[in-house]
Amino acid sequence: MTYTAPPQPPYKQLRRPVTDRMIAGVASGLGRYFAVDPTLVRVVFAVAGLLTGGLALLAYPIMWFLMPEEPADAPAWPHPAQAPPTVAQPTVAQPVPPTYPPAA
Repeated sequence: MTYTAPPQPPYKQLRRPVTDRMIAGVASGLGRYFAVDPTLVRVVFAVAGLLTGGLALLAYPIMWFLMPEEPADAPAWPHPAQAPPTVAQPTVAQPVPPTYPPAA
């Protein structure tokens, strides 16, 4: 039996998704790239913006401009993990412990 893996890019790609976005998809794209929840990325953006007086929020429009948009035929997030089929391992019969009192 041969297993052919689905075609995948040779590296992770940082892209803005077309389906899972709130404003421009920057936080969702970063979440996919780093395998974290996009809500966490949004919270980090908000906290960084508060701590830096809004200066960190300049990164969002810059990334919006620089990150390419994901193709429309890309799979939805989270991407299903594609694991190769496993070979069934032989099972070994386990001894059955005796019951007390012994059955007559």
